[in-house]
Amino acid sequence: MASGLSRRAAAGYQRYQDQDRTLTLMAVDRFRALLLAGLALSSAQPALAASHGGSAAGKAKAPASSPDETSIVAVVNGDVISKGDVDARRRLFAMSTGLPMSKEVLDRLTPQVLRQLVDEKLRLQEIQRRGIVITDSDIAHSIQGMEQRNGMQPDALRHKLAADGVSMRTLIDQIRVQLGWTRVLRQQLGERVRISDKEIQDEEELLASQKGQTEYRVSEIFIPVDDPSRAQAAHDFADTVIQQLRSGAPFPVVAAQFSQSQTALEGGDLGWVQPNQLDPQVVSVLKEMPPGAISNPIDVAGGIEIVALRGKRIIGNDQGTALSIRQVFYPFTTPLNPAAPTDQQRKTLEHAKAAAAAMHDCAAVEAASKAMGGSRPSDPGELRLESINPPQFRALLASLPVGQPSQPIVSQDGIAIMMVCSRTQKNFGLPGKEDISNQILGERVETASRQLQRELRRRALIDMRGHD
Repeated sequence: MASGLSRRAAAGYQRYQDQDRTLTLMAVDRFRALLLAGLALSSAQPALAASHGGSAAGKAKAPASSPDETSIVAVVNGDVISKGDVDARRRLFAMSTGLPMSKEVLDRLTPQVLRQLVDEKLRLQEIQRRGIVITDSDIAHSIQGMEQRNGMQPDALRHKLAADGVSMRTLIDQIRVQLGWTRVLRQQLGERVRISDKEIQDEEELLASQKGQTEYRVSEIFIPVDDPSRAQAAHDFADTVIQQLRSGAPFPVVAAQFSQSQTALEGGDLGWVQPNQLDPQVVSVLKEMPPGAISNPIDVAGGIEIVALRGKRIIGNDQGTALSIRQVFYPFTTPLNPAAPTDQQRKTLEHAKAAAAAMHDCAAVEAASKAMGGSRPSDPGELRLESINPPQFRALLASLPVGQPSQPIVSQDGIAIMMVCSRTQKNFGLPGKEDISNQILGERVETASRQLQRELRRRALIDMRGHD
């Protein structure tokens, strides 16, 4: 029976490719997009922070940093981690998840933030040892693409971070390590990234033998505990995370920031997994959880799990509606104020209406998206109708005739036109060959990451100098 530790990355590294640059930019793009979603949430929902003792004004006026930000809190193989490093990362996490930036909250984050920075320092040293270079232009290109895909103006992300007292360098450093570590794992696995037909066939036979059993759609946050003396600090951090999740913080954003599993790149998403693919302690909890619930901390081998149950189904029997759609997005140059739209926004709406009237098939929508620069993908891939949210959007796609453009869908950052290309019934109960291949590869990537991280810690000289 495979352990939960080795199978934790069931959803990892989709479309894993041989070209290193394509692979790394693609894998970390999910992390950046999830973080950006959290930054947007922290702007749009100040009431969330207020419910935890903060306020919109409190978030904008964060408490002053330590007067001695250069004081050393840890030395990792001769490389220094300062109080300023810890403070910047605490603020980044608090901002992206909607936590108030009070001294009490930031202090609760400190132990786990420091541990994460130590692990990132070890990863960065390994990246450098292998001669892997992540250039500033790689990162700049990635951030630029992130802003474009989310309808943000150039430098909008930098301004948002600055407004909350977070240096852009904090995010850049985190992205650089994510990119580089992905390339390290690519080197570590070598030819093992190729999944054979025999391996896929064996997994298909295993799934077929489990028909009729329950499987779970799960998201996870994994908090490692290497030193038993730090177990209580890890539990305290887990409690803080759970409180925030249950108050409305997006699970994918929190997972992208602090989960130490490779599934962090997928917002913690494990996808559909069977009981034998999970730690027994997690399975026991999942059996008692209703869909939509978030667990209490679960002690597992090597650390603590927090899981969100997104669904249950019977293996081999999950009928649903599969959609193929195309979309084109017309961005606004400034956020929309419905009470006072700008000339550009009015013209964009007229342009979208005229373009929609000329769209008679999905190829026309793709062509319109390409003409707009393709800031958002025209084809989001196969969608399951029953899983689409919010309900109003699901109802729109359920009723829209195939091959007919939707009315303009207006949001704060622009206007979208949608078209349904096909709507078919499908059994989602068994994964396809590509899904199985991704699952097997994800397990290998996760195992390689855990093993290498443990080895780096074992060999390291780490001097913790306190952070009080």
